[in-house]
Amino acid sequence: MAEIRLERISKTYAGGKAPAARDVSLAVADGEFMVLLGPSGCGKTTLLRMLAGLEYPDTGRITIGDREVTDLPPRQREIAMVFQSYAVFPHMTVFDNVAFGLRMRKQPADQIKPRVERAAELLQLEPYLGRYPSQLSGGQRQRVAVARAIVMEPSVLLMDEPLSNLDALLRLQFRAELKKLVQDIKTTTVYVTHDQVEALSLGDRIAVMRQGEIVQVAEPMVVYDRPTTEFVGSFIGNPPMNFLRGSVSRDNGHARVTIGSEALTAPTALAEAVGDNVLVGIRAENIEARAEAPSGGANGAGHALAGETVVVEPLGSHLLITAAIGGQQLKVVTRTDFPTGPGRPIWLYPEEDKIRWLRPDTGAAVQV
Repeated sequence: MAEIRLERISKTYAGGKAPAARDVSLAVADGEFMVLLGPSGCGKTTLLRMLAGLEYPDTGRITIGDREVTDLPPRQREIAMVFQSYAVFPHMTVFDNVAFGLRMRKQPADQIKPRVERAAELLQLEPYLGRYPSQLSGGQRQRVAVARAIVMEPSVLLMDEPLSNLDALLRLQFRAELKKLVQDIKTTTVYVTHDQVEALSLGDRIAVMRQGEIVQVAEPMVVYDRPTTEFVGSFIGNPPMNFLRGSVSRDNGHARVTIGSEALTAPTALAEAVGDNVLVGIRAENIEARAEAPSGGANGAGHALAGETVVVEPLGSHLLITAAIGGQQLKVVTRTDFPTGPGRPIWLYPEEDKIRWLRPDTGAAVQV
């Protein structure tokens, strides 16, 4: 078993104005791929380094399997780590780089060779075992670093932004290879990144961090579709989730949210939950855009929000439109032949079941 438990972990560096990790608790199941996602400086690498034993927490405890490892050095934790830099030895062949950790453990040579060859096979490195790192591409060198980690057969595999030094095409290719590899070896993995695309595509679950705290832990599409805070919605997604400020009112027993001069039908319980004001969250792809005014004329349930096109960005497979409603702007994704341009009217139909309601003061989601 390689379940990981972080219990109320805190860490403040000397001279630091704020904790790098603040009372963090997290459970990672045996064999799970957990992604720590957040902006630079949010504490995700510090958390990973404490898990690895490269840093020690000020308070809290860390367990791997049935062992508490809080005070153990890295070599006693049965972990392997892949860093952002390739960190391969330039004077050693690929075979010797991959075999390095096994030799340090004084494994017999007849056991080292098949394990290295197996790791090379998993990472498509068999043709390069006799080459030196200078003869490899960046993507191949990163594969060597991953092979050197998995050949140790660790209980836990830790990765600190391993794809960030690769170009966009290599990153896309290696991301798919890495996901298949982790599925094959079934090793408990904790992966740190600031790239939300990596997090969504790789993780079984994502732990979103901000200012030393975990603000949401859930499956990727739950984090994307149902963010628990405005920060999570604005950090994940390209473009980020739209957030519009509105005022709540009641009309014949129904709740309505007014944005400028436009109104949306809202859950009846919303007024009691948030008071007079609310933050309306909606993804760009969950808004239908139309160029013609709706029939009927009045706003209401199932009717459009009238706005004006500000910017049109052709992005190949779709258009990204910036529209203005009541002095506020939002992004809309639509088809490439949609007839619009700057200054032209546009009517927007948000999907009602995709609207998220949040408190304007704290940015926390409202359950209604």
